[in-house]
Amino acid sequence: MTDWVFWAAAGGMALAVLFVLVQAMRRAEPDPEQPGSADLRIYRDQLAEIDRDVARGTLPDAEAGRLRTEVSRRLLDADRMARAAQPVRRTRSTAPALGVVAAVVAGSVWLYDWLGAPGYPDLPLSARLAIADEIYAQRPTQAEAEAAAPLRPAPDVDPEFAGLMTKLRQAVIDRPTDVRGLELLARNEAALGNFVAAKSAQQQLIAARGDGALPEDHAALAEITILAAGGLVTADAEAALRLALQGDPANGTARYYSGLMFAQIGRPDRTFALWEPLLRDSAPDAPWVTPIRAQIEGVAQAAGVRFALEPQTGVAGAAIGPDADAMAAAADMSPEDRQAMIAGMVAQLSDRLASEGGTVEEWNRLIRSLVVLDRKADAQTIYDESKVVFAGRPSELSFLRLAAVETGLQP
Repeated sequence: MTDWVFWAAAGGMALAVLFVLVQAMRRAEPDPEQPGSADLRIYRDQLAEIDRDVARGTLPDAEAGRLRTEVSRRLLDADRMARAAQPVRRTRSTAPALGVVAAVVAGSVWLYDWLGAPGYPDLPLSARLAIADEIYAQRPTQAEAEAAAPLRPAPDVDPEFAGLMTKLRQAVIDRPTDVRGLELLARNEAALGNFVAAKSAQQQLIAARGDGALPEDHAALAEITILAAGGLVTADAEAALRLALQGDPANGTARYYSGLMFAQIGRPDRTFALWEPLLRDSAPDAPWVTPIRAQIEGVAQAAGVRFALEPQTGVAGAAIGPDADAMAAAADMSPEDRQAMIAGMVAQLSDRLASEGGTVEEWNRLIRSLVVLDRKADAQTIYDESKVVFAGRPSELSFLRLAAVETGLQP
């Protein structure tokens, strides 16, 4: 609670609301025994007497209507003057209600202090751009990112394939400018998860090709460099992306990873500007389509852009994913089949967040989905992981903490 201006304004508004509520509870009540109430009773009695005279036949209808109008006018005037002149009396003690209102106001302050982001300053556009520039300038080096990247378990490799890889590595050592050998080595090292070795081989390949290196070569180097850095787009990867786009501005791999770089430094507007046309122009089976579709709505929301994904279509134009018929079929599923379908979707989301990361909205969705599946222990584990992922970002942590509280997790 360090921002005293905010808390002073919030406290002032809370006191103003408290004052209005108390005044409403203590509002004036008319006293039926005040002066003027006798006139009101007389006029009401006169109206009743007119009705009785009409019923007895002693007063013509026309005359009765005129008299009713005149008496009603006097009744309204008397009532208006009585209300303006009469003093007031207070209601019964408002102390219990005042205590309830004060408790609600105090509880609201406590709830914001717990779930909100007190002390988190407003970020005008200029400040956000400055922060993005600072993050961009202070990115870890490639070596630092590779050292911090999580260790990957060694894959099970067929002994025969392992022997072939040993021979291929030796062949490249013997013939360091063999383009075909370098292509095979970079590709297979990457397939084995040896991204640092694959990066070295790809760099050798580009050097061997010299001026004949293709944009795809630089895009492949950028991708391998990013994978070696644990998914971070470092300055080395950015340099390779720039060379790929200089040779081919339409290169999909380079455009995707350029957008990812801007997302990582806090520029979702630049990410959306790169990803939206790329998604629109790409074939459905392009490798970057799936990760873009998984993230672009969150990116658009962060950028302040209204955007909704259209159903993905295949080559023949058939919708990919659940259309209206599929949704209707899902509604007819047995509870067990429906549960299995939901569990499969949750597993896919969990795997993608673990391997590629994602937006705070996706982490929130995964936490809530696991609770719906009655897997609270797993949801708690994911929530604990999300606190590490979004450490130092109070607004995102507050959003996730609200999900934990609403789903019964330990925040």
